[in-house]
Formats: sequence, C-alpha cells, structure tokens
Amino acid sequence: MRRRTAVVAAALPLLLAAACGTAEKTASPSAGGGTAAAAGLKVAGEAGKKPTVTFPAGQPPLTSSSLKVLDGSGTAAKDGDVLTAKVTVYNWDGKENKSSGSDYDQGHSEFVTVSPQLPKSLHEALVGAKPGGRVVAVVAKDSLSPDQITQAKDQGTDFNTTSQVLVVDVESAAPKAAQGNAVDPAVEGIKLENPGGDKAPTLTTKTDAKAPKDLVVKTVIKGSGPQVKADQMILAHYTGKIWGTDKEFDSSWQRGEPATFALGQVVKGWSQGLTGVPVGSRVLISIPPDLGYGKEGNAQGGIKGTDTLVFVVDVLGAV
Repeated sequence: MRRRTAVVAAALPLLLAAACGTAEKTASPSAGGGTAAAAGLKVAGEAGKKPTVTFPAGQPPLTSSSLKVLDGSGTAAKDGDVLTAKVTVYNWDGKENKSSGSDYDQGHSEFVTVSPQLPKSLHEALVGAKPGGRVVAVVAKDSLSPDQITQAKDQGTDFNTTSQVLVVDVESAAPKAAQGNAVDPAVEGIKLENPGGDKAPTLTTKTDAKAPKDLVVKTVIKGSGPQVKADQMILAHYTGKIWGTDKEFDSSWQRGEPATFALGQVVKGWSQGLTGVPVGSRVLISIPPDLGYGKEGNAQGGIKGTDTLVFVVDVLGAV
C-alpha cells in the first residue's frame, strides 16, 4: 500500500497530487496573504524537530495566509522544484486546534512539488523557501474551489468553520538530473548518451544482440547520497524502452517532471535493481520478462510477455 503523507493524512489529499536553535516567532504574512489569518500564530520548536503551534483565542479567521518562520540557506525554491520536507498539519477550529498528522510522527519525510496548483497560500509559502527553512501556510476556504470544499467536508473537515495550518520544514531540493562523471555501462547492444547538466540522457536499444537472461544493473553516475531502502518512496527520472526495437513505452522526461513511487509497488526488476543504489545515481537496468510484466506483458505499453525492458533511471531522492 502506498504510504500516506502528512498532507494526505489531513483533509487535503485532493490538493497535493538546517537552521539551529529554537524558533518561537509571530511571523508576518507574505504578500498577498490575509493578515487576520496570520495574526497571533506562534510556531515553536527547533529546526528538524516537530513544531508546535499556539493559536489565538476565538474562532479561526476563514482567510488564507503564509508565514516564514526560519529562513534556511541555499537556493530558494521555485515552481517545478521537488522539495524533501517534513509536514505537520493542524486543524484550526477555534476549539481543540489539534494536529491531524505529522511526518515527524510517521518517522519519514515526503516529497512536495512547488506548483501553482497547490492552494495559493501554500504555494506562496513554498516559493522562496530554502533548505533548513520553516514555512507556514494557513489554508482556508478562500484558497479552495467549491468542489474542494465539498470533498474536504466529505472527508471530515468543514472549511466553512475550520482552517488548516500546515508547517513545512524544508530539508532539501531534489536535483533535476543525476550529476557527475558518467561512465559507459558496457552492455552489449545498448547505447547511452549523457549530455550532462540537467538534460535527459538518450537511450538507444535498437540491436541484434541477444538480451541478458538475468537482471543487469550498471552504474553510470554514482551518487553520493544514502542507499535506497526497499521500503522507501523514490523520486526518479527515467526512460524505458524495449530491447531490440528501441520502442519507448514510458518516460518521465517526456512528461516534464520526475515520478514518485513506492519501491515495493513496482515490477521486481525495479525494486531489486534500485535497492541499495545511492541517491543521486544514474543506473542502466535490463529487466528480463520474468522480473518485468511476466508472460502477460503489458498491452497498454505495447510490451509482450517475451520482451526485455531497458531503463535508464536517475535516482533523485528517497524518503
């Protein structure tokens, strides 16, 4: 089963397809946010530890805003960036104001993509955020469409009387591609061009050479991050082709954004091939049919039961 994030565990699943010392601060709302929603909020706790929020007395203002609590350092986030973060969510109902979920409690981080498709206040909070920083978004009904308000109510949160407070601790931003010196994977019949920078590699699988019978995993660029664990969520850019025909059946590069997936929910060739790979690596994987889609193949992808699959995968993150 796909692991639930703190944001998904809250009432916003429809919306979200290190500094040191102690911070306790009443922050100013960012430009464009509602002043009333931010007034009086106090966010406390060291960076890297679960925050606590103290709420003003009375009913919650039903207006959205965003706050910056800790500055962080490094490159400021922009649209399209994928952040690794820990998110804590509070339901601001003017009564108990309870936390409804936190990545700190679940013991892992999550990927958050900076996008205008997020609620406006959350988007404003994330744009410009830096690693080690802490930002807060008050998400109220003025950030949501009528359909989103209805869906949230069906899930137990009434935005006509409640707002939500999301505290986001930004840990890092994922690279756009694997970086470093590339080596030839030396798989007979397979060609791989590595243009460098943030550009996509070019995989060619048109060959008369016989496909390997066993799983083959070759490191093209060795990353410097921690090794991927079998139970983690992965962020990756990849291209997949069929051995011998050069038919491309899937590519995150073509879609314009990296993919996230649970390593335990993909074909065996991926889960076996990527477990233990350092984050930041580019690897070439040749997957025999029995570790791919099996005898049935995948009709939607044009993959027969006898096809060997070849992938070039940039492992950009793991949580």
